[in-house]
Amino acid sequence: MGVAVGMDALSERAAIMRESVQKSQTISDSIVSILGSFDHRLSALETAMRPTQLRTHSIRRAHENIDKTLKAAEVILAQFDNYHLLEVIEDIGEFLEMGILAEANVLKGPREDLESYLEAIDQLRSNIRFFSSNKSFKSNDGVVNHANNLLTKAISKLEEEFKQLLASYSKPVEPDRLFDGLPNSLRPSTGSPGNQADSKAPSHHHSEHHNSNSETAVYTPPTLIPPRVLPLLRDLAQQMVQAGHQQQLLKIYRDTRSSVFEESLRKLGVEKLSKDDVQKMQWEVLEAKIGNWIHFMRIAVKLLFAGERKVCDQIFEGFDSLSDQCFAEVTASSVSVLLSFGEAIARSKRSPEKLFVLLDMYEIMRELHTEIETIFKGKACTEIRESALGLTKRLAQTAQETFGDFEEAVEKDATKTAVSDGTVHPLTSYVINYVKFLFDYQSTLKQLFQEFESEKETGSQLASVTMRIMQALQTNLDGKSKQYKDLALTHLFLMNNIHYMVRSVRRSEAKDLLGDDWVQRHRRIVQQHANQYKRNAWAKILQCLTIQGLSSSGGGGSTVSVDGGNSSGVSRAMVKDRFKTFNMQFEELHQKQSQWAVPDTELRESLRLAVAEVLLPAYRNFIKRFGPLVETGKNPQKYIRFTAEDLERMLGEFFEGRTLNETKR
Repeated sequence: MGVAVGMDALSERAAIMRESVQKSQTISDSIVSILGSFDHRLSALETAMRPTQLRTHSIRRAHENIDKTLKAAEVILAQFDNYHLLEVIEDIGEFLEMGILAEANVLKGPREDLESYLEAIDQLRSNIRFFSSNKSFKSNDGVVNHANNLLTKAISKLEEEFKQLLASYSKPVEPDRLFDGLPNSLRPSTGSPGNQADSKAPSHHHSEHHNSNSETAVYTPPTLIPPRVLPLLRDLAQQMVQAGHQQQLLKIYRDTRSSVFEESLRKLGVEKLSKDDVQKMQWEVLEAKIGNWIHFMRIAVKLLFAGERKVCDQIFEGFDSLSDQCFAEVTASSVSVLLSFGEAIARSKRSPEKLFVLLDMYEIMRELHTEIETIFKGKACTEIRESALGLTKRLAQTAQETFGDFEEAVEKDATKTAVSDGTVHPLTSYVINYVKFLFDYQSTLKQLFQEFESEKETGSQLASVTMRIMQALQTNLDGKSKQYKDLALTHLFLMNNIHYMVRSVRRSEAKDLLGDDWVQRHRRIVQQHANQYKRNAWAKILQCLTIQGLSSSGGGGSTVSVDGGNSSGVSRAMVKDRFKTFNMQFEELHQKQSQWAVPDTELRESLRLAVAEVLLPAYRNFIKRFGPLVETGKNPQKYIRFTAEDLERMLGEFFEGRTLNETKR
């Protein structure tokens, strides 16, 4: 209808132009005829009026030129109008024809041939631009309105196609696929969906070596949407953005992808736990969940979040702010679940055993910091980045406060149960193991101290903390040693525990931090307690083997000279009494100190040797000098019950930590 009206108007204009050209031709012919008659009349006057003839000739030539110019101009004008008219008619026809094809493709929908469908939308937009810029044609508004209505329907179908295409290729990622993207060192040895807490996370043994390797380990994010589908989704998204449907696009993408993302984490084993849930858990259960959380954070950031960011950037290529917003809304809920567990741990009641898991959590957040900043880029992700950084700082704060709590707990430990055999106290082994573990976290601790101290102070800070903990332990051990009634056992206890501290420091990195001076000073303390033990345990029995008090003051009884000859120097009865006292005291010491313990083999042997070096020579000398006096009497074995070799053998049973029954046997 619109084409027919346009053709009628053009035909009328063409007829008018042809009539004007014909009139111009008639006028030109008349002028030429008149000039021709003038030429006849003036020919007779040619000779007489040469100057006039010359001028007439010039005028005639000028008229001829004018006539030729008019004719050429008429031809040019006619051709120009015809070409322009034909060009406009061809454009209209082409646009209308393409519009009809576009309408047919739109009505068929995008499912059969998406490429042709997208081309049809582009054609509709071109038609709208063309007819909107040529408003002089009749029925122009009708054509534009019709094209706009078609375009609206086309975009609506496009939204549905985007939604269905995205949904059909959005599937949760199975845990095994995620594990395949991890470095070999972090892959679980076994993995079954029914045993997530035990098999999914790697064993929780921290090492600085692993920490340094984690920075160079290769992670391979899974393919979340097939590469062949991404260009189609991108084309659909671009058409929707051009149509001003960003919000609809955002909603479709968020609703589809966020639920899939959350399901992927649920399959992995991620749980939504509140602070109350955390507070109610037994420590062993909570410790396992923290280990899993560390593993989940690494997988989520390096694999799932990284993969989703890649998908967003490809689908929304050229629309950075929209890409950032879609990514933020898809991941916000999952990030919240992960970070809320970390917050619950950081805000839970502090206890010494939590320090190392706090350091592990702080360490993983530091490790992931750069990637979080990169993956969660843009204004839309600002809140997520700030939440992650906030958790990192809170973990550091809680860890540092736990340090202070531990130092105070060590010094004030009020355990009343003393170790009856004088061996290494459980508190000592606990604290030393604690300190040794701290040195597995040296780089992490330096980063942690930098949160609150200047960089120059971080090295000395760790040394200072360690020394304070060691001093707190010694102070506590001094208090515990006073529970023993036997002073010898008091010194044996302190010797054992401080020796354990020194040996542990010498065999660990703590030696470099505490220094040789600390080691040497505490080795001297160990020796001092060993000497005090010998003095308190053996002084009394050694007194039995001295000559003091053996001289007779007269009266009956046999005597011998102090040089071994028969003289009145020493009382036989007193010698017998000395042997009886020695036997009784040694048996008592043997029974008691065989139950005492010196767990370090080297220290135990050196202590036995130190006792033997004092006891055996004194005993041999006493037997040599006073043994004959007893041996010549009745029942000498009643008094001389042990040889020096017997004593040496029995000393070899000291400090074995035997039970009373074992000692009696």
